[in-house]
Amino acid sequence: MKSFATANWKGTGKEGNGTLSSKSKVLENTSYDFRSRFEDGTFTNPEELVAAAHAGCFSMKLSFVLGAAGFTPDNIDTKCTITLEAGAVTNSHLEVTASVPGIDAAKFAECAADAKANCPISKLLNTEITMEATLA
Repeated sequence: MKSFATANWKGTGKEGNGTLSSKSKVLENTSYDFRSRFEDGTFTNPEELVAAAHAGCFSMKLSFVLGAAGFTPDNIDTKCTITLEAGAVTNSHLEVTASVPGIDAAKFAECAADAKANCPISKLLNTEITMEATLA
């Protein structure tokens, strides 16, 4: 399977602006700019999109890992925070809270660690990945 997205940028890095579009049309000429990336703008930015991708990928992988261990989650909520410092992504922090009937804390922690290490986006990122995993 292959997915794609496109970016268009006009102007200088600081004063310019751009749009992002995706194959699925979830993003369609979605605006991004310097202010939204480095200050307090209202558009999206690449790091926000990476955070969404990592949170979504991890949550799905955790569901698969739990299923393979004999558990079916009722709910998995994941927040991902991407840290950008000095022009590099230095950390991706996952905060997951899940409701999983019949699982104990140790087994849940083991499954969450597996998902963190093995979701495709974790494998893609060349940065520190940290996590807080909590059973609801």
